[in-house]
Amino acid sequence: MHLVEWHALAMGKISADLEFRGLVHQCSGEALWDVLDTGQLTAYAGFDPTADSLHVGHLLGIFTLRRLQLAGHRPILLAGGGTGLIGDPGGKADERPLLSREQLRANLDGIRAQLGGLLDLSAAAGAAQGLLLDNSQWLCAYGLIDFLREVGKHFTVNQMTAKESVKTRLERPDQGISYTEFSYMLLQAYDYSYLHDTYGCRLQLGGSDQWGNITMGLELIRKLRGAEAFALTWPLLVRADGTKYGKTESGAVWLDPAKSSPYAMYQFFVRAPDDEVGRLLRLFTFLATEEIESLDAETATRPEQRRAQRALARAVTTLVHGQAETERAEAAASALFSEEVANLDEAMLLEVFSDVPSSVISRSALDDGGLLLVDVLVSSGLVSSKTAARTALAQGGVYVNNRRRDDPEAALARDDLLVDRYVVLRRGRRDYHLLRFE
Repeated sequence: MHLVEWHALAMGKISADLEFRGLVHQCSGEALWDVLDTGQLTAYAGFDPTADSLHVGHLLGIFTLRRLQLAGHRPILLAGGGTGLIGDPGGKADERPLLSREQLRANLDGIRAQLGGLLDLSAAAGAAQGLLLDNSQWLCAYGLIDFLREVGKHFTVNQMTAKESVKTRLERPDQGISYTEFSYMLLQAYDYSYLHDTYGCRLQLGGSDQWGNITMGLELIRKLRGAEAFALTWPLLVRADGTKYGKTESGAVWLDPAKSSPYAMYQFFVRAPDDEVGRLLRLFTFLATEEIESLDAETATRPEQRRAQRALARAVTTLVHGQAETERAEAAASALFSEEVANLDEAMLLEVFSDVPSSVISRSALDDGGLLLVDVLVSSGLVSSKTAARTALAQGGVYVNNRRRDDPEAALARDDLLVDRYVVLRRGRRDYHLLRFE
């Protein structure tokens, strides 16, 4: 969707919208709000390619840039082809392993399309046309002696060791920090200065853990050019247990559909706890204030309906993967409790039930009258005995492919197979078992 098509979505002052959404943690000066609300500026956020895909945690920065673009500002997405060779010490207790140039190039290729697909980079956006840049273009061409003379001389070691990202590492003498990572903040400061000189960039965005690096850039611009620039950070998004948002027990939720499917992304957001969903709606969607507040009220009065979670999952999955994939994910999610499970293809069926216990049974067991359901319920572990199985059936608590079975003498037959191989057993509301017949 081009900017000219969705520019009408932006209403009111962008500063008020950022405040409402909880995206303001640190700001370099009140003058920024007047520029954002009444003027036009260029803003950037950086993303080091430490993997071949971004994950949902990166969406916070990308979507914040998109909000600014909707308000008429020009966004720059900066891929760290140069800084990625060094490694940001921020948020890490240990030294990052250095990536090879080949690995970094492969990672950059993987994330370029993701970054470019979430902002309007077309000429139709006019003055707000987004840019996708790679800082290796200028950092890798900068000679060491020139860099030390022209950039390094403007900062003292005292300043640099006072930065939180460095200080926390220095407090661990068993680890410390290498000169390589120690220099990262100088490279980031120069990025801001270069973007200021070349593209008129006056605002850098980032998480609160980047504040020290960002303010170094402000200082460099002031010393080199005598110009005013701005910094704005959002609070770090963490779960109740302190872990970074976007991670699950099985790993990150990636934007690359080959690494995390649209269904996995949809389920990640639809499972948001009631006490988190309001904040996530503000941060990760472009829903209007009134709609979010209405969903807040629904969560408070009718939490079992989970309307806010579904709205959140639908909005994010659509922005990342498109409407068709979102509808497919919603259909798969509804199939968990409906006879629509019979309409899923094999790949989606296995994904929907990837976390449930499963077992393999010989296909020949379905011959000669089929396989008694009582026996299958016991062997699957859904019940502890044949007596318990018969009781569950009589009480209407047993489902085959989400269709209720209440006959204690019922048997599974070949007609019950989904995609000619599977049967989904369910006892009660949430106890599942997937049978595979081979």
